Amino acid sequence: MLYYEGLKIKLHPQVYEPAEDTFLLARNLKVKEGDIALDVGTGTGIIALLMARKARFVLGVDVNPIAVELAKENAKINDITNVQFKLSNLFENVTGKFDVITFNAPYLPGEPEEPIDLALVGGETGREVLDSFLEQFDSYLHEKGVVQIVQSSITGIEETLRKLESKGFTPEITAKDRYFFEEIVVISAKRA
Repeated sequence: MLYYEGLKIKLHPQVYEPAEDTFLLARNLKVKEGDIALDVGTGTGIIALLMARKARFVLGVDVNPIAVELAKENAKINDITNVQFKLSNLFENVTGKFDVITFNAPYLPGEPEEPIDLALVGGETGREVLDSFLEQFDSYLHEKGVVQIVQSSITGIEETLRKLESKGFTPEITAKDRYFFEEIVVISAKRA
């Protein structure tokens, strides 16, 4: 069990355990009172549950079915009812528009072998999952909405900033932490 900001979060060996990248996003969430929010790659559900404190409604999605069940359990443990979790590969099972979309992107190069790898491995170059997200997210974002992406310097922060700009967004790095071999950043972007 993990305790964070008054939440009790149950863990599972096949679901990404909240770590520095998770907490960097948690400390820098742009969710406002009454927002409708989407957490892509929700894992244990911790970010969705934190957003649910201010948001009117939060949808958390994950490609890992074990994560979806764990997130549902964590919502129950914490008695949070304005959140829903469902199985979805990025936006595959998502409808509607959101005020805030968060995504802690997997970034290691390679192919996922275990369910846990889906949270860490982002495809052959490490950017495939992130690039797919970048191609689709704006269709699900309200006109004045904000997208927040957690990314490692391993997979090219500048490239992500350029892609957001090319879609008509104004991105900025709103938080960053340095670790042994990488920098983790939170990129927040709104339409220009």
